[in-house]
Amino acid sequence: MENRVEKQLEILVNRYPELSTVKKEISEAYQILESCYTKRGKLLIAGNGGSAADAEHIVGELMKGFKLPRKSDVEFAEKLVAENKELGSVLAESLQGALPAIALDGHPALSTAYMNDCEPLLCFAQQVNGYGKAEDVFLGISTSGNSKNVLYAATTAHAKGMKVIGLTGAKSSKLEQMSDVCIKVPQTETYMIQELHLPVYHCLCLMLEEKFFGEGKK
Repeated sequence: MENRVEKQLEILVNRYPELSTVKKEISEAYQILESCYTKRGKLLIAGNGGSAADAEHIVGELMKGFKLPRKSDVEFAEKLVAENKELGSVLAESLQGALPAIALDGHPALSTAYMNDCEPLLCFAQQVNGYGKAEDVFLGISTSGNSKNVLYAATTAHAKGMKVIGLTGAKSSKLEQMSDVCIKVPQTETYMIQELHLPVYHCLCLMLEEKFFGEGKK
């Protein structure tokens, strides 16, 4: 791991010493995500309640600039201007680099149609089935690690050849068992687990941004 990327993990542990227990798992999750994006894959994320809000939050950090500027590369900027000088100039100046990520809690028309017509607990799994490719990653967020709709989605992801990352609390869970890497933050109370999930995924987003848009990346 590059020093400037690893530095983000060191900052996290210094700020939240209790997360030193999951430093290895965070590093492993990062490696999976780095490989995914290097292969031009995408991240699919699912959770319920507060974890659904976390899924949307992660998408916001990956699909636009988080801490670093993400200017369009020169070749793409030139193509935009060549396509339409007036509009393309604005796009070339303003569009930001993105790491593709989709939160599966959205899409209310699809979700409500599927839940009405089919099996409600398979709503996330259906989207993994539709969006997922072998180079992609599924991130399941569940404070208990036993949310059935997340488990169905994780099962579907593995069947599609995808890697699965779990983000849970400290207790053993079914999601832990079916994840390639499971980050089990050291809390058992729901709101306390959620309070630690945020710095963990912020760290992962910072590490990815540093890798793909940091120094030397244009």
